[in-house]
Amino acid sequence: MSTPSLRITLVSETFPPEINGVANTLGRLSDGLRQRGHQVQLVRPRQASDIGPGDPEQLLLCRGWPLPGYPGLQWGQVSMHKLWRRWRRQRPDVLYIATEGPLGLSALRAARRLGVAVVSGFHTNFPQYSGQYGLGLLSRLLTHYLRWFHRRTAITLVPSASQRLELERRGFERLGLMARGVDAALFNPARRSQALREQWGLAADEIAVLHVGRLAAEKNLALLSPCMAALQRSYPHKRLRLVIVGEGPSRAQLEQQLPDALFCGAQRGEVLAEHYASGDLFLFPSLTETFGNVVLEAMASGLAVVAYDEAAAAQHIRHGHSGALAMPGDQAAFIDAACWLLEENETLRRVRLNARQHASRQGWPAIIEQFEGYLHGACRGVHAPDTPAPLLIKPGSSAPGG
Repeated sequence: MSTPSLRITLVSETFPPEINGVANTLGRLSDGLRQRGHQVQLVRPRQASDIGPGDPEQLLLCRGWPLPGYPGLQWGQVSMHKLWRRWRRQRPDVLYIATEGPLGLSALRAARRLGVAVVSGFHTNFPQYSGQYGLGLLSRLLTHYLRWFHRRTAITLVPSASQRLELERRGFERLGLMARGVDAALFNPARRSQALREQWGLAADEIAVLHVGRLAAEKNLALLSPCMAALQRSYPHKRLRLVIVGEGPSRAQLEQQLPDALFCGAQRGEVLAEHYASGDLFLFPSLTETFGNVVLEAMASGLAVVAYDEAAAAQHIRHGHSGALAMPGDQAAFIDAACWLLEENETLRRVRLNARQHASRQGWPAIIEQFEGYLHGACRGVHAPDTPAPLLIKPGSSAPGG
């Protein structure tokens, strides 16, 4: 039986063509909901690529302020009254708020005044990020604000079981699990390019060690250097080349730490898929992911992934079968796992085949359908009572977002 069509508003401070996991997920959700017959309006900051105001039925643009240390990303800012007036004239059935900054806060308040159902998503672990930068007090304040924010929504969707458990321990309530999918036609071993590998200086039987992602302190990329050193010591007869795809504030520092690595910058679409498929081993040392879309993209591309046992890796990698896992924070175990994968050519080949086989079954359609179910459920639900926002957010100031 088909489900009724909804008027859905998605609120996010990032959206394609911006390159990050939140933007990728929101783009997939938006397209999938429209394909299923729903009316979808997007509320987001203006982007450099925008031409004209867009169709107000589908797109509501607001002011954006640069996010310090994250070129190309913005905080969105719009008054609650502007959204309230807009939605009073053209009322959505349900909101999905993906980011908790000033834009998300204004949308939450406007929706609650109108009695519109709100679903939220926990896409970025800002308390953990601030902890990585040594800002323990800020981490506690952010946790307080985020807990308050998400308690005001019907349900908060988290992408992994480990993230849900962490938030439950921090006092978050009404958490629903909604994983991420991967486009297994785009990210596919068939896109492997010997011409690209030759540009990397590698022959057919040599090893491309790949990392894809934002180059920032919270991604724990300092582990790449000792890991590569250990691989080269363990296998002096193998030719290895570290290839890094992505941009971010840590690039210059990484270039000093890894003088032999090849830095390819940010890539997207088929070019990104070709980079993935042309690798062999994928190193993902991050400890701050709510999910980690790149793990599934690498697996779908036929790479053997080494990661810590949490988020997407814990959900999708079976240790020794479709990848290699280490206990979170155990650097020695992470390095040992990478070395094990290169011990035997047959081990690497088998793990890569198993990774592709698993990831190829993790498509977006089932996730879109699940998301649709959460939205319908929120429309039938009851909301928590309103309370004032904590003092962390002052009128006219910026809140965390992303």
